[in-house]
Amino acid sequence: MEVAGQVPRRRLGAAGPEVPVFGLGSWNTWDRMETGAAVELVRAAVDHGVNLFDVAHYNFGPHAENARTDVIFGQVAAEAGLRREDYLLCGKLWLWDYPASSLSDALKVALGRVGTDRADMVVAGDFFGELDVRRVVADVAEMVAAGLFTSWGVNNWSAADLRLAIGFARAEGLVPPSFAQLKYSVARRSVPEGEPYGGLFADGLGLQASDVLEGGILAGKLNPERKIGADPGGIRERIRDSFPALKRVADGFGATPAQVAVAYCLTHPATASVLVGVSRREQFDDNLGALDLLARHGDELRAAVADLWADRDVVAPDASWGTEAP
Repeated sequence: MEVAGQVPRRRLGAAGPEVPVFGLGSWNTWDRMETGAAVELVRAAVDHGVNLFDVAHYNFGPHAENARTDVIFGQVAAEAGLRREDYLLCGKLWLWDYPASSLSDALKVALGRVGTDRADMVVAGDFFGELDVRRVVADVAEMVAAGLFTSWGVNNWSAADLRLAIGFARAEGLVPPSFAQLKYSVARRSVPEGEPYGGLFADGLGLQASDVLEGGILAGKLNPERKIGADPGGIRERIRDSFPALKRVADGFGATPAQVAVAYCLTHPATASVLVGVSRREQFDDNLGALDLLARHGDELRAAVADLWADRDVVAPDASWGTEAP
């Protein structure tokens, strides 16, 4: 039974854990806040049942930033009085330097920076070029057996690579990935709403939506000063230009553009959680308003934003991160 004032929970894939429909990301968040404000935000989030935190050590590939956001999160969680059992931790297994670098060693370092020895789930991250998918699955299975986490997913893999991973895991009696963390928004739909992933979702895969506000652009921050996510298909300017139309839709529903963007992702039948990056309590409170919008106008949202699909015929439905349609 849901507690009054708490967000709903959904299962993160047929074989995954139950998670709140919102999760808080760590990239460019905790390191942009004053300690007191961060503690207040974490406490408020958990009080609302938003106890899923996606926390990564940003030290590889495009994210070789050596940020302290993960360290700060651990300190803030402790200061907020959270016990480890009070929250779900989603970590990252960066594949940029794999297999030259050990995933297990990297994860242990990342967990230590947060101040814990285990995650609840991890995401096998982005990669360029070819990947030995079977080796990743086997390495992940060893970490599960070692108690480092219990379930896992992938980040912006192609549906074909993910299907290979699931099939190999099942054939070998190993833990298969139960969810995919995908770029998903009113503007970026080709992959998560395409037929290749649709088959995986029908088979029980869960969806974790990320980059749902396009670095703040879909919330009205049209020219973010901070670094934001990659731009598959080179459509960011088109997304920026579409904001007035999104604002009109939001006004018509008596909502904010951010609420429309978040609620839209929750209309996908496979979506278990939407990751949002907030650095102010007001942003968190505004995002919570997406649930009321979903309850009032969920059946109307898809039609209302149909024309805002910016990566149609630009990013292929079977693409992985960073690849474009021919």
